[in-house]
Amino acid sequence: MRRKRKKTGDASSRPSHERWLITYADLITLLMIFFVVLYTMSKIDAGKYEVLARSLHLQFRQAESVLELGDGVLEEAVEIIPPSAPEIPAGDGAREREEREFRETLQMIRAFIRENNLETDVSVGNTPEGIAIRLSDRLLFDLGSAVLRQSSYPVLDKLSELLARLEGATISIQGHTDDLPVLPGSRFRDNWELSAGRALSVLRYFTEAKGLDERRFEVAGYADTRPVAPNTSDENRQQNRRVEIIVHRQFRTADGTV
Repeated sequence: MRRKRKKTGDASSRPSHERWLITYADLITLLMIFFVVLYTMSKIDAGKYEVLARSLHLQFRQAESVLELGDGVLEEAVEIIPPSAPEIPAGDGAREREEREFRETLQMIRAFIRENNLETDVSVGNTPEGIAIRLSDRLLFDLGSAVLRQSSYPVLDKLSELLARLEGATISIQGHTDDLPVLPGSRFRDNWELSAGRALSVLRYFTEAKGLDERRFEVAGYADTRPVAPNTSDENRQQNRRVEIIVHRQFRTADGTV
């Protein structure tokens, strides 16, 4: 009588050669989710991000695991905190008001320059940074000096009136020189000290003589490191010896344009 052979295992214990499909499908799904998240973050919206994050978190917690006895992708609950929305100090109305004030101030400065025949010593422009006012050193100082000339007071008085109109705007005062060394016996060691001293003199006139809020100002001396013309002639060097007053914008577009 033949003995029946014992089965070594049932069908459920046989290895499956198609289990890799589950891992592959999970990988494709995760990649799709990853690219969706990247696209969403490229134009971030705090509210939409929170909804997406919580949805993904729920799906990962409840997803059927490839591993036996697994419990989703996340074993423990994780609190997902959405990124804070960028701080916007004011809406388009504030930007429009600032641009209107800048245009009006720009027109007033240009009119003042024309009326007083200051075209050779004062120029003004509207830049992405803000209003840029350039003052020649021969209007403000004697050669190699950082003491303001009295003849410059009317110009600075008018500028202080116009700067006071732009409440809240940060004002940067920058001193520049040519590439020639300071005169022998000068109280300044080099052009760095001279350019910084000249910018500081203009600042003190605005804050001490005219009473503008000193917290609105920044001062810098650049010596001859930022020329507007090559230092190859007396005329070019004269252009480089200057003080620039930058009235910075508070609001700018994403690409930096005005």
